[in-house]
Amino acid sequence: MTDDRLAVFGERLEPAELDWRQDAAQQEAPFSTRYDDVYFSRDNGRAETQFVFLDNNDLPRRFRTWDTARPFVIGETGCGTGLNLLCAWACFEQHAPAAARLHLISTEKHPLSREALQRVWQSWPDFATRAQALIAQWPQPVPGVHRLRLSPRVTLDLHFGDAAACLARLDGQVDAWFLDGFAPAKNPDMWQPALFAALASASRPGATFATFTCAGLVRRGLAAEGFRWRKVPGFGRKREMLRGEWQPDGLTTPHASQCPTRRSAPRAATPWFIPPPPRPAQHVAVIGAGIAGTSVAEALARRGSRVSLIDRGGIASGASGNPQAALYVKLAAETNRQSRFYLAALLYVQRWLAALDPERSLWRDSGLLQLAIGEREQRRQQRFLDNYVLPETLVSGCDAARASELAGTPLAHSALAYPLAGWVDPAALCQRLAATPGVEYRRATLDSLEAIDAGWQLALSDGQLQVDQVVFASGHASGAWLDGLPLQQVRGQIASLPWTAPDAPAQVLCGEGYVLPPYAGRLTFGATFTPKDGDTRLREADQQRNLDELSRTAPALHATLCADGEAAALAALDGRASVRAASPDKTPYAGPLPDSAGWRQEYAALAKDARQRFTTPGRHHPGLWVSTAHGSRGLVSAPLCAELIASRLHDEPLPLERELVDHLHPGRRLIAELIRQA
Repeated sequence: MTDDRLAVFGERLEPAELDWRQDAAQQEAPFSTRYDDVYFSRDNGRAETQFVFLDNNDLPRRFRTWDTARPFVIGETGCGTGLNLLCAWACFEQHAPAAARLHLISTEKHPLSREALQRVWQSWPDFATRAQALIAQWPQPVPGVHRLRLSPRVTLDLHFGDAAACLARLDGQVDAWFLDGFAPAKNPDMWQPALFAALASASRPGATFATFTCAGLVRRGLAAEGFRWRKVPGFGRKREMLRGEWQPDGLTTPHASQCPTRRSAPRAATPWFIPPPPRPAQHVAVIGAGIAGTSVAEALARRGSRVSLIDRGGIASGASGNPQAALYVKLAAETNRQSRFYLAALLYVQRWLAALDPERSLWRDSGLLQLAIGEREQRRQQRFLDNYVLPETLVSGCDAARASELAGTPLAHSALAYPLAGWVDPAALCQRLAATPGVEYRRATLDSLEAIDAGWQLALSDGQLQVDQVVFASGHASGAWLDGLPLQQVRGQIASLPWTAPDAPAQVLCGEGYVLPPYAGRLTFGATFTPKDGDTRLREADQQRNLDELSRTAPALHATLCADGEAAALAALDGRASVRAASPDKTPYAGPLPDSAGWRQEYAALAKDARQRFTTPGRHHPGLWVSTAHGSRGLVSAPLCAELIASRLHDEPLPLERELVDHLHPGRRLIAELIRQA
């Protein structure tokens, strides 16, 4: 069992164990039987939150005066019912300027179910709209980070898992802390030194905190990590509570959090991944208008950046121009960081698409069946089911009969069923993203770029452009700008034809190829996979390969298609060939562009001793970023990578754990090459 599995998939998140009791107003209130404690005050939970967390962090005043481009960040230990978050959101909307943004971070080890949240909030009509936004996006009970857009100005990152472990992996900094959770006497496992160390590591200098408890272990733990605390009157029958701020110069013993570059402390063993310092992102050029580029453009424009979207071939002119594509992941049988990323990406893209297109005019969460065709795949899927602990609402095994029932067409194989997966119209999606207010499309070629004091000067085929930062997101065409990072071309050809027959699949079917539910009167299936091939002309041999693969994936469908013979079927097929980009390890590149020569020079000793330690942060090309190498799963991976890059450019907490952020970093290939020489 690997560390990755232990950290994320090895143990099921234990749900909250609830009892429902009458509060002072004779309304139902949740009570934790696991911790023998209330979720909020029976006297007046909302007033307690206002007093303890909002007023004692001075939030009304701080919100009124918040004129910083980045969002104000609140961190919380113990999400519970979400009461504190909704109160903070209401306070922000009441007091903050119209241009201000709020970023909420909350940990939860025992998430409530969506049904329990609905029951909690049905008796709070004044919170109905905000509560429904939370409930509608409430994530699957999977450990890790779940990003929710509660409103255009308010973002919530739910970190499911142990509070100390989640906050230790947080890539971001907090302005104010709500130290909630059940009382130390009821929940001693949370109030441990590791929690206070994680709080300090994730705090901006001067970050405030408030907590209902005055327990000695809390006072000592906070003081040991540089938090100055003081006792103040508590709420209601509670005589005292604590409030204070993080001031690392108050530490009396050396500590990593005293380092002026505290962001480097969690990466002491991997200093090359220390992110470059923030710089302006008022105007950003995005090179490439496929799904990678348009999702970056949308994520940046949503935050207020002006985006110049540049592509020589038009919007969705490459692989993203296919008429239909699967929202598809194939998780490894043994859990690893790549699978953790793709699972997070699948969960994110489903919420992202639902917010972008709630009518589902561009996509469908139809479900997907990953068929176990052949004994090898059957064994692999069984290992997967043995190794992963995931809710059946996310993925489950099913026999051939159940798979046939879900697909609506006879199937000969068992499968893994992904109810939240499905398909999307990538060309239409890219057009929708490119139309985001703040995005301007230019059909042009990037000829050269030059660093200037104010950012970058771009020489385009239609003129000059000056921007603060640049994101390369043009698939395999990005290779010319990636400073030697390895990038491989992969040709893929799909087949399609008009389809009106009743026996088409209701879900996406995946084997070695895939077949999609009919869309706009056409059936699409494929796709071939030919590495190191950049030819986009249609090939009859590849149409035959697609037809052969269809016979293995959906034999009944193949029989219908070939009712008049294979030659007639081939003649009826249309298709499209395009070129995708892949990295050597099949994980996307998403992050700052490393200075390859600088890395090879600074970390050359790794080629002799892979255990060598360094202190120098990795050099990066200032203001240059990469989102590419998404391969055949770009419809899933690109939106989360876009959110990651946009968050970094706007100095926000990131939507993934730190080790997954580093796993996506383009410089990982440079380090891997050096270590292989050792």
